[in-house]
Amino acid sequence: MARDKNTRVALWLVAFVGLMVASSFAAVPFYSWFCKVTGYAGTTGRAEAPPADEVVDQTVTVHFDANIAPGMPWQFRPKQASIEVKLGETGLAFFEAYNPTKEPIAGQAGFNVVPFSTGEYFDKIACFCFNLQVLQPGERIDMPVTFYVDPAMLKDPEARDVTDITLSYTMYRADLPAGTATGPRTDATPARAAPTKLAAGETGGQSTIAQ
Repeated sequence: MARDKNTRVALWLVAFVGLMVASSFAAVPFYSWFCKVTGYAGTTGRAEAPPADEVVDQTVTVHFDANIAPGMPWQFRPKQASIEVKLGETGLAFFEAYNPTKEPIAGQAGFNVVPFSTGEYFDKIACFCFNLQVLQPGERIDMPVTFYVDPAMLKDPEARDVTDITLSYTMYRADLPAGTATGPRTDATPARAAPTKLAAGETGGQSTIAQ
């Protein structure tokens, strides 16, 4: 009888451990989805275009920050410290990445904004962070991000008085795609002076990295 009881306890423990392990793997995509839907922890949104005819006079200053994760040999920096945009207006900024090594290096950018309360109102239309980036040895490129701050922020008691937002990226080293070729890229944005902003609806004629 005691042996049967011990067997049942052991089976319950094995099942419990299995459940906890499965939950730990499921928690990562669930947390990522939760952050993207709610803007929790400063996670930004993604949009095809800014709201039509919803540019308002209130402005925010968007500051830019760039960081390198341990093990990533790239140099990575914003091309401008900050820009001022109206709520609903399309903004354009560039980040520079440089691979000083003698081998191709792949990178993937993680991002958030602070204050966290503005995350659900900060929407990217196009961004280098949407895709894996690969730099060849000695390659330097400008990488664009197009965004807007949703005027709906004015209806949120926790966000409506915000006047400064910081968009922060951390660049992580990633595995190279299979069959990565060596040589200069054909989709990189040419080196240029740092921009400030684009009025809503303008494109400025700048090329962007495909989403």
